[in-house]
Amino acid sequence: MTPDLPDMDFQRFWRKLQQIGLNAYEARSYLVLVGHPRFKALELAARAHVPRQKIYEVLDSLMEKGFAQVVQEKTKLFSAVEPGLAIPGYLARRAEMLEHELTEQARMAGDLVDDLMSAYSTGQKDRGTLDFLRIVSEPGQTATQYRRMLADVEQEYLEFSRPPYAVDPLEEQLVKKARMRGVACRLLLESVRLDDTHRYKLKEYEAVGVEVRQSQSLPLKLALFDVSRGMIALLDPVITKPTWTSLVFHHPGMGEAMKGLFEDHWRRAKSL
Repeated sequence: MTPDLPDMDFQRFWRKLQQIGLNAYEARSYLVLVGHPRFKALELAARAHVPRQKIYEVLDSLMEKGFAQVVQEKTKLFSAVEPGLAIPGYLARRAEMLEHELTEQARMAGDLVDDLMSAYSTGQKDRGTLDFLRIVSEPGQTATQYRRMLADVEQEYLEFSRPPYAVDPLEEQLVKKARMRGVACRLLLESVRLDDTHRYKLKEYEAVGVEVRQSQSLPLKLALFDVSRGMIALLDPVITKPTWTSLVFHHPGMGEAMKGLFEDHWRRAKSL
């Protein structure tokens, strides 16, 4: 507890302010300002235990972030901005900055991918005899690979769908787009209770001609594209927490075998 905030847990609020983005000096200074109408800079430094040579830097940062304001009298005084204004305003500005940064990073990443793909293709020409197989264990990379193949499929798309999902096929607009450009699409879901959102999605799929059935159990996760490319995913039997490891393949024989497995389960499955 602190005399400045007699009814509050100072340490708890100090930590929470740091969690949302203030540094230790800024958080401590703001809490002292909250408990008083106004302070001179050097008085605040003493009460907030901030080095005198740092206090003006701290106050400038608090004003920039919207937590402090200047009250100009005979001497410059500082007061707290009301928490109900300061905190939401700061988070909104921070979210806007992060969104701008992510947009810029995505643009740069797109350019970088284009620049590096040619170098990657050249460097991978002599990888070896297993070029048609690749293991992917990171969910984000699995999702990217899945969407890439789904966007490129030309004739047929088949899937064994089991949770947890890197990409939920019932939430993926690329499935509908594939069907609308003439691709034959069949989804086989492992028996789960469908919520209202998923039931609505199934009606949308049915309307565009995507076929969906349900099976009591499926041996693995499978996405097969044009009978030659796809991915299978298996649960790691060693790790306690369920973790999927995906095998991406581009091999007609493998694709034919996976289609046979799919057709066998499809025949025994029930319509929803």
